[in-house]
Amino acid sequence: MGDAGLLLSGAALFLNSLMLLGRANAKSVAVFNLFIGAMQVIVPFYLIVVSDQSNWTIYSLASIFLFGFTYLYVGLTLLKDLDGSGLGWYSLWVAVIALIYALVAYVHFNDIVSTLTWLMWAYLWFLFFLSMGLNKKIDVYIGKVAFVQSWLTLTFPALLSMTGLWKSEQVSEAWVYLAIAAILYFGFITFKFKVTAARREKFA
Repeated sequence: MGDAGLLLSGAALFLNSLMLLGRANAKSVAVFNLFIGAMQVIVPFYLIVVSDQSNWTIYSLASIFLFGFTYLYVGLTLLKDLDGSGLGWYSLWVAVIALIYALVAYVHFNDIVSTLTWLMWAYLWFLFFLSMGLNKKIDVYIGKVAFVQSWLTLTFPALLSMTGLWKSEQVSEAWVYLAIAAILYFGFITFKFKVTAARREKFA
């Protein structure tokens, strides 16, 4: 399921980013979230059941649940117009777990690509916590971050992996540079957002 699931996760995050940017209808996007969320809960559960039950196999497959339940939660929240605070606090929990996955990727697997990927995902989940858990008005900002991540951390890696190019040294090195550029971009738009907010408060 790995690459196909990653590709469809990219589609879901892409649609969510457009919704946050005001370009797509929330309830329409919710339906796709439910489809992808259900798939990313049912399939890894089955794979765990039929797996060799080794700790690292379960550890790897369990990470898919983080996405699956997020998409299900987002889909139901949008479709039923629910209060998003529960989803926000769940996102904080997932952000912490994502940081642990980043640490393990770096320390145990010595995998800088996975480390940077998990760090970016942790940041995005933390933004969802700020938005829905703490009621921060940052939807447009989150939309920009989600848009970049939908392509950089999900869609392109999935396509490159399916074509057999993802593990090549040149591609991995290029991706690291792109990831660093994306992180700098996130920092820039964070700074820009804070400056704009400060100006609004000053002239309010």
